[in-house]
Amino acid sequence: MVNENVIKSLKERRSVRSYKSEQITDEMLDIILEVGTFAPTGRNLQSPLMVAVRDKETIKKLSEMNAAVMGSDRDPFYGAPCVVVVFADPSVYTYIEDGSLVMGNLLNAAYACGLGGCWIHRAKEVFETQAGKKLMREWGVDEKYVGIGNCILGYADGDLPIARPRKDGYIIKIG
Repeated sequence: MVNENVIKSLKERRSVRSYKSEQITDEMLDIILEVGTFAPTGRNLQSPLMVAVRDKETIKKLSEMNAAVMGSDRDPFYGAPCVVVVFADPSVYTYIEDGSLVMGNLLNAAYACGLGGCWIHRAKEVFETQAGKKLMREWGVDEKYVGIGNCILGYADGDLPIARPRKDGYIIKIG
C-alpha cells in the first residue's frame, strides 16, 4: 500500500532561503535529529555525527567561515536560527553517502514538521581550517571527522518555492 502523505511530502519539500528569527522548539529539533539517525548507512556502521547549533554567535561564526570559503561576505545560512552540521568518519568507505543520506533525512523531517530547511555546502572546507578544527575540539568532535554539509532549519519566511518541471530523460526503464 502506498502512503500518499509520505509521497506527497517527499515531492513537495523545497529548499528554503528565507527564515523567521523565531527559534525552533526543542521538541521539533529532537524529532528531526532522531530521524537523521535513521538514515541508511553502509553496513549500518552509522558513520555520521550531527552537531546542532542554535547559539546565535556560533551560527554567525559558522556563517562567516562558510562565506569566506566561497569568497563572499553574504550570509550563506540565510538567517536560519538553527544549523545542524553533519560530519562523517572518512575511514568508513561510504562516509560521503552516509552523511548525504543523513542530510536528506534531516531536510525531509523538517518539512514533515512544518519547518523549512536547506543544504548548505562547504562544511568540508570550513572544518579543514584551523578555526574549524578548533570548533570541532570545543564540541568534542574527533578531528578525524569530515564535514559533509550544513542543514539550516527554521520557520520559512514566505511561501515555499514552486517545483520546477522535471527534466526530460530523467528516468530510463529497462525491461
